[in-house]
Amino acid sequence: MGTLLLDEPGVQIGNESNLRSIVKDREVKPAKRDVLRDTFKVEPITWKNADWPVVGWMLLMHAGCLAAPFFFSWSGLAVGFVLYWMTGCLGITLCYHRYLAHRSFKLAKPIEFLCHVCGVFALQGSPSIWASTHRVHHARSDKAGDPHSPRDGKWWSHMEWLFLDRVERRDPEFRDRVVPDLMRDPMVKFFDKTFFLWTIALGVALYAIGGMSWLLWGLCVRMVFTYHVTWCVNSATHLWGYRNYETTDDSRNLWWVAVLANGEGWHNNHHAYPRVARAGHKWWEVDVTYGVILLLKACGLAWDVNDDLPDATRRATPKAVA
Repeated sequence: MGTLLLDEPGVQIGNESNLRSIVKDREVKPAKRDVLRDTFKVEPITWKNADWPVVGWMLLMHAGCLAAPFFFSWSGLAVGFVLYWMTGCLGITLCYHRYLAHRSFKLAKPIEFLCHVCGVFALQGSPSIWASTHRVHHARSDKAGDPHSPRDGKWWSHMEWLFLDRVERRDPEFRDRVVPDLMRDPMVKFFDKTFFLWTIALGVALYAIGGMSWLLWGLCVRMVFTYHVTWCVNSATHLWGYRNYETTDDSRNLWWVAVLANGEGWHNNHHAYPRVARAGHKWWEVDVTYGVILLLKACGLAWDVNDDLPDATRRATPKAVA
């Protein structure tokens, strides 16, 4: 069957006309449904269509946050902070986002494995599901079919979209069309099958070593904080902030999200040039994750880093805002 690769060199993923040209050039056989438009239709959440495992997990983690102050310890706080950086920066931002979703660089296998472990510890979904959802977000940004646009509601974009059971995005056919490169990757397939087991193992280890304090601060508090920081990229950076580029969506640069999310808050920059490994384009737009990528590159553990900004005058690229 045909495939649809949404993110490749030289193509602006947020431009729908470019997506159509890819399909036309590759003579892709049309799917029975439009995966870019129909997979993430906005629907009222009811008892029948709610994703109850996700709802239950979120309630459990937030309940753990409320209990955490009663089991406070400095070691628990330190463990939570270290795991927050590992899962938020190395796991979600570096691995799931810039490496898997956008293929902005290449990694040595040991580092690739470590970053995948950090990604599954964040428990934001399996690698292929996270990356496929994000590629659809770029292809349909702030249009019908965007998984989490604030145009459908601020709280919808922040977290409510997660509570609707999306059977289609778990369908191998959907991922075969949106992330065909990842579906051929043995490491991605391994972590797709085992991602929840890693979090269970982490929870057991935290409790065995540090008791309830380490479990609540290293798992519940850390995970909930990382969730909301990630969700702020979906919601806040499409609502508030400034724009360096004239893109076709509502993406904004928001400094405090960039601080909390290790550089992800420079969201307008990212939507202008999705495959560029650095999100901060001005000298003062600090991007911690890009710094880590440069460190890995200096150590020979990362290469083919796409970090040159395209010429803003080139045809079909966004122009800088005067």
